[in-house]
Amino acid sequence: MRIPVDLGRRSYDVVLGPGARHELAELIQTRLPRAREAAIITSAPLRAQPWFDLQSGLEQHVIEVPDGEDAKSLTTLERVSESLARLGLSRYDVVIGAGGGAITDLAGFAAAVYLRGVPVVHVATSLVGQVDAAIGGKTAVNLSAGKNLIGAFHQPAGVLCDSEVLATLSERDRLGGLGEVAKCWLLEDRRAASLSGTSLAELVKLCVQLKAGVVMMDETEAGRRALLNYGHTLGHALEKLALERARDEMRHGEAVAVGLAFAVRLAHAMGRVGSLEVVNHDQVLSALGLSGRLPAFASPDALIAAMGRDKKAHHDLTFVLAGAEGFDVVHHVSETLVRGVIERFRSEA
Repeated sequence: MRIPVDLGRRSYDVVLGPGARHELAELIQTRLPRAREAAIITSAPLRAQPWFDLQSGLEQHVIEVPDGEDAKSLTTLERVSESLARLGLSRYDVVIGAGGGAITDLAGFAAAVYLRGVPVVHVATSLVGQVDAAIGGKTAVNLSAGKNLIGAFHQPAGVLCDSEVLATLSERDRLGGLGEVAKCWLLEDRRAASLSGTSLAELVKLCVQLKAGVVMMDETEAGRRALLNYGHTLGHALEKLALERARDEMRHGEAVAVGLAFAVRLAHAMGRVGSLEVVNHDQVLSALGLSGRLPAFASPDALIAAMGRDKKAHHDLTFVLAGAEGFDVVHHVSETLVRGVIERFRSEA
């Protein structure tokens, strides 16, 4: 299946299905006929996988980076950029991000800034990469102050989402992507009961269609695209605090799941939704195997400080919240109210 992301001259397809990774050479030949060399950015564990048989049809080089969020640092970005320069990659050649959300974020940003922009293709190998990170052109690395604070919009020439690769994921990796699936399900105003019998392939398709449609309306997050950050204000704050404790304390999707549960409780406290919507959010998370409960290490003070540095914020606390007529980006939310909701949320754990 091909899902188009129609952005005029920057348009591309997201290819879904078994064996999608094998379309890499054809995609490059069609979209980037002047390319002569390819730099594949991936991690050592991914390179060792049996499905890592990528063929670009070009002279290709592999640049290994750390696995997971450790890849998204300025140090790694500098090392990748130096590698691209030593390889002599030209503006007509191509960077290939082969990995999950962290690696496609890094590869996309490196492609955006090297030579002021070279083409990039993503082979998304994780669930979070396929349903979210690899699509839409948002690229970034992290700072100690917070997630994704340095980045650029740089649309790929194509995205390949191979379902055969998903079959090799660990249970933890699968759960790490289901937080983004829950976000899309809730943004579509779907009920928990409808999840029964819905296959993973159908969930991936729903998420990709939703994101592609939103990106086509708002490429640079000037309006509606910001709604795709639902659950991410508290989620990113949790990730930051977790990374300060241990490398793999909390995955992105796990943090987003907690952020979704918190956001609906905040919306309820503000009178935007009723208690039944809180129940539906909890049921959606539960049906997908996500706990959605605030971990003990996350204190209100630390969370509020981290949320104040969220990308959507403007010297305030800003959240995407559900309401009677859909979702909105809500600015200047009272810190006292947020603290109270966090305290009540903590008591539920």
